[in-house]
Amino acid sequence: MPELPEVETVMRGLQARLEGRVLVRAVARRPDLRWPLPPDLAERLTGARVAGFRRRAKYILMRLDSGWSVLIHLGMSGRMLVEPVGRNAIAEHEHIELETADGWRVGFVDPRRFGSVDLIETHREDTHRLLAGLGPEPLDDGFSAATLSAVLKGKKTPIKAALLDQKVVAGLGNIYVCEALFRAGISPLRLAHTVPGARAKRLVPAIKQTLTEAIAAGGSSLRDYVQTNGELGYFQHAWTVYGREGEPCPACETGDGCDGVRRIVQSGRSTFYCARTQR
Repeated sequence: MPELPEVETVMRGLQARLEGRVLVRAVARRPDLRWPLPPDLAERLTGARVAGFRRRAKYILMRLDSGWSVLIHLGMSGRMLVEPVGRNAIAEHEHIELETADGWRVGFVDPRRFGSVDLIETHREDTHRLLAGLGPEPLDDGFSAATLSAVLKGKKTPIKAALLDQKVVAGLGNIYVCEALFRAGISPLRLAHTVPGARAKRLVPAIKQTLTEAIAAGGSSLRDYVQTNGELGYFQHAWTVYGREGEPCPACETGDGCDGVRRIVQSGRSTFYCARTQR
């Protein structure tokens, strides 16, 4: 599933071509994705001007001048492709299509149909059932060591599981939690309630740095993810531990007492880390 950097990259691609434009055509080719689409979605979008965009966690909000927002979730296999009108034929599994007055089209392609699209009044965005209760945005100034320490206090789950909890911090997923924990030198097995304080002061900058670098690289391409122009993300080439089981740890370089990057399974997900440097 696309994580925060991939969703941010897609949002910026949509913003570049849609913000300020009028949607002269909207088509919904099926009544549902993961959940039913608003029955009047196409009618509500046709003729609307796109006022702006916002990302919240792993969700994209396209704000319209009508005072409504289109909430978009890419799900497991969703892609948003942006191209000039008439360049290509309709893609397979393209369920929603938008066209602007200045000649751009957007196709929401989702083979597995785990994505979703909904409408909500803009001033009520944060009350939507998918957004209500989400934790702080990790790239916001308000996300600090003190903020993280407060929410982790008393939590007896492993820190890896705690960071994947969207109520603790919004938008983090498996890849970037593994990478941030490595940068911070914190074991994914460490109980969350032991992280507040000095460890949180290392972890928060590590999270921010990891996400910022990933966004700059266009995210990580695994399976279906591509940017809105069809290009792959490139951050997977900068992974330090994720997907590198058995390879030398970049911090230890297989020094004394280090057996390289390990892979374990936590809550059904692969975790990659170095047992020597992450404590």
